[in-house]
Amino acid sequence: MVKHIILWKLKETDPTAAAKIKSDAKRELEALNGKIDGLLSIKVVTDALASSNADMMLDSCFESAEALAGYQVHPLHKAAANGYVRPFVEVRLCLDFEE
Repeated sequence: MVKHIILWKLKETDPTAAAKIKSDAKRELEALNGKIDGLLSIKVVTDALASSNADMMLDSCFESAEALAGYQVHPLHKAAANGYVRPFVEVRLCLDFEE
């Protein structure tokens, strides 16, 4: 099993816009559950504590490294990422590992 963890720091914006960005990203990414082969689970965390230096986290699990590679190029994932995440992100950190 492969874990795919992403931390995002959003570009500077007002709190209302940031809340909408987070809500939209969560909705669109979590909607991928059950639609991409090899994706076992996907969760987006948007309610970070004040002590955090990231605004959102993606916590996802895949059957294999090959399944993760397929997810990254899948049209549904690309549409969600390109439409609801990437335009609003200043910093992205990724950690992939096997469990």
